[in-house]
Amino acid sequence: MKKLHFSIQINAPAEKVYKTMLEKETYAEWTKAFSPTPDSTSYVKGDWSKGSKILFVGTDPETGQEGGMVSRIAENKPNEFVSIEHLGILNNGDEDTTSDEARKWTPAFENYTFKEENGVTELLIDVDTAEELADEFEKAWPIALDKLKELAEND
Repeated sequence: MKKLHFSIQINAPAEKVYKTMLEKETYAEWTKAFSPTPDSTSYVKGDWSKGSKILFVGTDPETGQEGGMVSRIAENKPNEFVSIEHLGILNNGDEDTTSDEARKWTPAFENYTFKEENGVTELLIDVDTAEELADEFEKAWPIALDKLKELAEND
């Protein structure tokens, strides 16, 4: 497992950044950077409350198949900190937390820290990822964060 770190300054209060990051419509926009094709869709099934099971789902537009992550919200302090614990993978709608493929990803955490000063929020991201996907995520995260910044600043 490799740990990746990212940060971005967003000219918006932490409350606005937090809301933009988690709301259904804007979540689907900023996470497109992680989709395999530009026409793929991504969304969340579940809720963001602490202890809740949540599925991060991407749909292939050609096949309609769903893939993604089976996760749990380890912590959610609104406007301050969100921690997601990835427990397994979602493969065509089936949750897999026990196979060798799923175990390559778990346990893995995705942590978001919001630090606001004078109406500007620094968003810090710490992500655990499988070694073989690190390069892909190193490229996708900055694109995703730029989109999140655009959405939060221009809404």
